[in-house]
Amino acid sequence: MKPVKVKVSVSELNLRKAASRLLKSALVSTEIDYIQRELGGTVTQEVLDAKVVAVRSMPWASIAMPD
Repeated sequence: MKPVKVKVSVSELNLRKAASRLLKSALVSTEIDYIQRELGGTVTQEVLDAKVVAVRSMPWASIAMPD
């Protein structure tokens, strides 16, 4: 039997929890906003974790919204 992939909400709380588990420092609001824009409402925990780790290696100009 294949395990069921549970979807989680892409909320600020869930992103902060993932960051505390995976990173040495917390996400800033610009990073949180970017991840929420990219992922939408719900994703699997694996996708959420991958995006949290990936956002730290991205250039700031691709994360921040232009004014």
